Amino acid sequence: MNIQPTPYGHPDAVKLNDAVQAEYAVRYGDEGDATPLDAGMFIPPRGLYLLAYDPEGRPVATGGWRTQDENDEGYSDGDAELKRMYVIPEARGLGLARRILAALEADARAAGRTRMVLETGVRQPEAIALYTSSGYEPCAKFGHYRDYPTSRCFAKPLI
Repeated sequence: MNIQPTPYGHPDAVKLNDAVQAEYAVRYGDEGDATPLDAGMFIPPRGLYLLAYDPEGRPVATGGWRTQDENDEGYSDGDAELKRMYVIPEARGLGLARRILAALEADARAAGRTRMVLETGVRQPEAIALYTSSGYEPCAKFGHYRDYPTSRCFAKPLI
C-alpha cells in the first residue's frame, strides 16, 4: 500500500469522504459528520491529509490532522485534531488505519503539536479499539459534537 499526502479537495479524498459520510449516516441515522472542514485546514505545517492507495492505484484509506488551539469548543493550545480516519470495507484488517495514525502523529509532533485529540462515537467500536490500543485515553469532550451523548473524545500526548 502506498500512503501519500493528498489535498483534502482531491477527487480521491472527496470520494472517500463521501464513503465515510455514508457510513456515519448508516451508523448514526443522520446525514453524517457536520463538523465544518475545508481543504485549507490540512495544509502543512498546520495539518496534513493522507490517502492510502492499493497496488492497483485505488484509494482505500484516509486520515488527516488539523491544528487546534484553545477556543470555546474545548480545545487546548497545542492540539492536533484527527479527522476523517476511514478504511474502505474491502481493505479493513490490513493495518492501514494504524499506519496512517502513526504517520499523522509523527507529522503533528514534527509540526510542534503537543497532543493529538479525536472525537468518535459509541457506534464505532472498531475506532475506539484502534485508538485505545494506540495509547489514546478518554478526555474532556470538545468540538462540534461535545454535547451529544453518543460522542466520545480521546487524547494522546505527542511529547
